[in-house]
Amino acid sequence: MPITGRKVIMMENKEIIEKGLTSLGIEFGSTNIKAVLIDDKGNVLAKGNHRWENSLKDGIWTYSYKEIDDGIRDTYSDLRKSVEEKYGVTIKTIGAIGISAMMHGIIPLDTNGEALAEFQTWRNSNTQAAADQLTELFNFNIPLRWTIAHLYQYILDDEKFLKDLDFATTLDSYMTWKLTGQQVTGIGDASGIFPIDSDTKDYDQKMVDAFDKLIADKGYSWKLRDVLPKVLVAGQEAGKLTEAGAVLLDESGNLKAGIPFAPPEGDAGTGMVATDAVAPRTGNVSAGTSTFAMVVTEGPLKSLHREIDMVTTPDGAPCAMSHANNGTSDINAWHDMFEQFVETLGLDPKQYDLYTILCKASLDGDADCGGLLNYGYYSGEGVTKLNEGRPLYVRMPDSKFTLANMMRANIYSALAAVKLGMDILQKDEKIKIDRITGHGGLFGTPGVAQKYLAAAINTPVTVLSTATEGGPWGMALLALYMKDASDRSLTDFLDNDIFAQMKGDTIAPDEETVAGYGKFIDHYKAGLAVESSAIDNINW
Repeated sequence: MPITGRKVIMMENKEIIEKGLTSLGIEFGSTNIKAVLIDDKGNVLAKGNHRWENSLKDGIWTYSYKEIDDGIRDTYSDLRKSVEEKYGVTIKTIGAIGISAMMHGIIPLDTNGEALAEFQTWRNSNTQAAADQLTELFNFNIPLRWTIAHLYQYILDDEKFLKDLDFATTLDSYMTWKLTGQQVTGIGDASGIFPIDSDTKDYDQKMVDAFDKLIADKGYSWKLRDVLPKVLVAGQEAGKLTEAGAVLLDESGNLKAGIPFAPPEGDAGTGMVATDAVAPRTGNVSAGTSTFAMVVTEGPLKSLHREIDMVTTPDGAPCAMSHANNGTSDINAWHDMFEQFVETLGLDPKQYDLYTILCKASLDGDADCGGLLNYGYYSGEGVTKLNEGRPLYVRMPDSKFTLANMMRANIYSALAAVKLGMDILQKDEKIKIDRITGHGGLFGTPGVAQKYLAAAINTPVTVLSTATEGGPWGMALLALYMKDASDRSLTDFLDNDIFAQMKGDTIAPDEETVAGYGKFIDHYKAGLAVESSAIDNINW
């Protein structure tokens, strides 16, 4: 009997996995830890997943250190089992591994590698004083969620454990250290720790000196560079999997030590890679629990804007970020309520793709959402200068309260804070954008969020066939690029090796939706006073 084409492919993939001709990306997202195993052409061979949720502990948004270890182990186990079931082979080695995670926040460790405090995620906005003082000191925007803001807030709060500080880092850098023993991070992630000099591809030395001078009277035994991770750029090696790291990652004990690691990266950098948006005048919008737009600029901005982060691509080019802490959480909450409604009717919600049904229903809504207004603020929102969140729905007595308008308002709102930042880049800074790509779960329903984003930024938006692969796939590509060890630029590698034949759909803005979104955003800005009042008065 002849071997079919699919069986040939499966046999080829089995051999690829057995020989370790693969790359693995693992990304710690806000609600899922995901793993993607790819071949040397970037094709996905297998995936793994682990659900988790942050906790509010003593006023701090966090994940426990046990949850972090258990989460990556379960994610890898899910991937390993998928490979065994699909290909009949056990993973023993991998060509290269890379770890990514939601950016910012802080994990402080002592010389023994023990945590000195809870992991503070990007969601925390308890750093206003530190961020304001550092922004003035550097004449450079320091957002509340940046690692340096968290570190300096510790100092302002006179935390006693700072005398024992040895390493202050982010989640992806922390996990890379646990797996390799190396205190390093990728430059894109580093640019959310402390300002970067794109010429030297390292922390900005003048600002480092200014910070060390600022805290000199505290008497700490360390200076800033002593405790921050070393900065690496895409293509460099970040270390190798240790024996202890292999035990942590693979509970089956089959994975061998010695696997090289790519520099860890933040989810912004992996999003850029996953959308081929690392060259100047390209950009992407990632829509998930948080939503952010990244635009690779041709140089620094003309002015300081507290709404805009200046970060870098994984190879160190300057990049402007409009970051919204709140994205799809409220859409997910409404989805879950409708799922409960279906169950109440005696039906099985698993028989229906409710998320797609609800998103498509929004297309029948009015261009301005019929006067409905939604704030899916589960946490503070830096773009609108609110340090806490209250999910809120507002409408006028004569607003058109329909399912279509409600869902349209939900999706509009998930993009609204990002639009405010993009308005600054496009209108005030006159940033030139040749191409915007959307990715993340919100773009999984074709032609919906893509249409609304195109209207919001009045720019054509492309969604690739890999739109929902997202960050872990982007991290796997960075691991593949490091393994390739060539002198080619990251842009050349992505353009020619990965995306040359990639299919995608582009939607241009239409006048009706542009006008409708404009009216919605006017309502959104006017209603911020209501959101602010809710924060002040609703505290049960």
